[in-house]
Amino acid sequence: MRPAIRLALALAVLQLPLAVASEAPGDPLLDTPARGDAGTGQNARGVLRARDHAVLASELAGRIVEMPFAEGEDFKKGSTLARFDCAAYQAQLNAAQAAVRASREELDHNRQLAALKSVGRYEVSLAEARQAQAQAEAQVYQVQVRRCVVNAPFDGRVVQRRAQPHESVPSGAPLLEVVDNRSLEIQLLVPSNWLARLKPGQPFQFTPDETGRPLQAQVKRVGARIDEGSQTLLLIGELPRDAQGLLAGMSGTAIFPEQP
Repeated sequence: MRPAIRLALALAVLQLPLAVASEAPGDPLLDTPARGDAGTGQNARGVLRARDHAVLASELAGRIVEMPFAEGEDFKKGSTLARFDCAAYQAQLNAAQAAVRASREELDHNRQLAALKSVGRYEVSLAEARQAQAQAEAQVYQVQVRRCVVNAPFDGRVVQRRAQPHESVPSGAPLLEVVDNRSLEIQLLVPSNWLARLKPGQPFQFTPDETGRPLQAQVKRVGARIDEGSQTLLLIGELPRDAQGLLAGMSGTAIFPEQP
């Protein structure tokens, strides 16, 4: 073999590892971030989420006259959380109800005349249609009047006021963010290779960072899809019924007694 050819082959062999090393960081598998404790097969990070959590919005445009509950205050289901100035809507409802009474009188009168053969069936049908129209309009105003009061959909606590009394807000404007801390669940991100061994009722220990007190929890349900980027799966855990002092948003560590 010629010396020049041998030299070229030697240089190619020396450069090969360098080329491989320079391409390795671009491998999607190598670029996948580490999973931390979840990678051990025993620990996973989680957060407490409330099943009953909502941002209540105005269903009509108007001026707020009352918001009895401030941030951090508890309320019961059905309590008045906000009330609007409803004078205009109430007046419209009163007028619509008066129109219903007038249309009912007209219909009764036409039916009596029809019995005496003084009017035809057309007049009676027309009076029936007018009464139906008046009742429909009254129902619309009844709905608007009911929307003047925002009632609590569940027992809970005010997280944040998005509006204040005496402010005029448009329809759809956020008013209050509320949460029920009694309906908390644990949401965990676990490695996807745990899926085959996860089952409802499986026990594990969850320790919130904010309290430091271990809680005996159990698997409630498994998420519907696997995140293809991180190869993790959402796991929902159930807290013990006697758990106290917990708030939505607390985070902590779940420890499984053995690799699921």
